[in-house]
Amino acid sequence: MKTLTVDGADFAYNGGPPVLRGVTIEARPGEILAVTGTSGAGKTTLLSGMAGLLSPATGQVLVDGAKLGDRDHAVSLGVVLIPQDNGLAAILTAAENISVAVIATGGSPADARRRTAESLEPLGLSGQANQLIEELSGGQQQRTAIARGLALRGDILLADEITSELDAANRQRVMELLRSEAGRGAAVVFATHDPEAAAACDRELHLVDGEAVWVRE
Repeated sequence: MKTLTVDGADFAYNGGPPVLRGVTIEARPGEILAVTGTSGAGKTTLLSGMAGLLSPATGQVLVDGAKLGDRDHAVSLGVVLIPQDNGLAAILTAAENISVAVIATGGSPADARRRTAESLEPLGLSGQANQLIEELSGGQQQRTAIARGLALRGDILLADEITSELDAANRQRVMELLRSEAGRGAAVVFATHDPEAAAACDRELHLVDGEAVWVRE
């Protein structure tokens, strides 16, 4: 499994002032790293940089010591992002959203069918597999996006506020699934504003005033 390192990075949009300054962190295999902070603190910005969606203005992002390129490069290295806005295709079913992603990352149709069923079941979505995304509730859509991310079985899993629309039972279920991902050796980064969820992670990095401060390292 792989380690993702952010080394002295500033992150900014379109040449503007940095949203985050001098960030240095390491996401390690087998661990869940919580990234916390208030709304607007830069959690999504940091995960976008880790996912190859946003290049650092200074510093670098590395996967096993090799410089991370764009999003396509990140995908090829096994960097999976579960975005806050779910990123699902509304005109496809829950199962189709997952199967398409598995096939796009090199899985066979048989792999896609198996992994789709395996990822939907623990999230309580087997009965919604053939429903269109637009027919699902917000919480069901969020769980479908989580299922898709889990089905991709990445070496590095970035999860951005993925429990925000879930009730307590489903939040607990998702935390257990993230722990399972770490258990198989993935490096998991979980951006959250939920103190209880953050406390269940191995380490916690807090973003405040554009800087990253360790709460538990």
